Amino acid sequence: MKIFIDIGHPAHVHYFKNFIWQMEKKGHRFLLTARNRGCIFDLLNTYKFDYIDRGKGSKNILGKILNMAKVDLLIYKAAKQFEPDLFLGFRSMYAAQVSRLMKKPCILFDDTEHSLEQRLLFMPFSEVICTPSCFKKNLGKKQVKFNGYMELAYLHPNYFKPNPSALKELGIKKGKKFFILRFVAWEASHDIGHKGLSIEIKRKLIKLLNKYGKVFISSEKPLLKEFEEYKLSVSPEKIHDILYYATMYIGEGATMASEAAILGTPSLYISPLAKHLGNFSELSQRYGLVLVYEDLNKSLAEITPLFRNPNLKQEWQKKRESLLQNKIDVTEWMIKFVENYKIREN
Repeated sequence: MKIFIDIGHPAHVHYFKNFIWQMEKKGHRFLLTARNRGCIFDLLNTYKFDYIDRGKGSKNILGKILNMAKVDLLIYKAAKQFEPDLFLGFRSMYAAQVSRLMKKPCILFDDTEHSLEQRLLFMPFSEVICTPSCFKKNLGKKQVKFNGYMELAYLHPNYFKPNPSALKELGIKKGKKFFILRFVAWEASHDIGHKGLSIEIKRKLIKLLNKYGKVFISSEKPLLKEFEEYKLSVSPEKIHDILYYATMYIGEGATMASEAAILGTPSLYISPLAKHLGNFSELSQRYGLVLVYEDLNKSLAEITPLFRNPNLKQEWQKKRESLLQNKIDVTEWMIKFVENYKIREN
């Protein structure tokens, strides 16, 4: 089978990497297109994936519309040469739209309930939308649910084994306390109308955390000069090792918040969007792995005792074990679903 995959975010590389490797062993072939964003190309190069650069995209609405036509054309030309049997992606409007032009099936994954405007651009052109079982929206007859999270496609113990040597890049010894902060740009289409932490709150948070351990900041935007000393500088493929050994994750980034939780690292997700997302409802309410806050300023006093809890990490690891007992290997599910779907189609 020849499969086309579109990559639009660094997390998408991780979502599909094990799927690609396993499927290639079975003789399947792949064509990847990738957005020039963040560390996407670094990850693809590290994993030795061939790909086509589809550009950087745009930050404003008009630019996004014009870019959609441009990317659709680029992908259509590449796909015409490759002649895929199937299109695959995570909420990729480009894969969906081009699949319809080529009269080929498209299977997409989605775990972002509140992003309606993007869904309108991919759902009409997709045959199947795969979502976690905790997904809050009913997408109708196209929706297929799986008992897991996208992050379990690469952080399931069948694939992820923590490597303490990654800590050397940070100058941290195993067992030492350190915190990962994540600040996002709030420039995605589903972020319109929302804003993140203020500079003042970031200062307060860093000052508080410095009392308990070393602080590292991961940021989508360039850091202010006063925060540069905290910049997280690590090879992108090692970020999950760092998250695993971190004392705590605190941030606006949804992907990293759920990754930390699934790794058994105490995770504080700060966002007005969390209430819309089924995965965070489940991770927080059923498993207690994520603490969700809309306004960190009102919650600093509430979370401070967590930093003084010497057993915090062990408590989260037990919660993680409970989650893993209840959830599936998502890559294994993807492989079976895609292969069986193609058989049914034939």
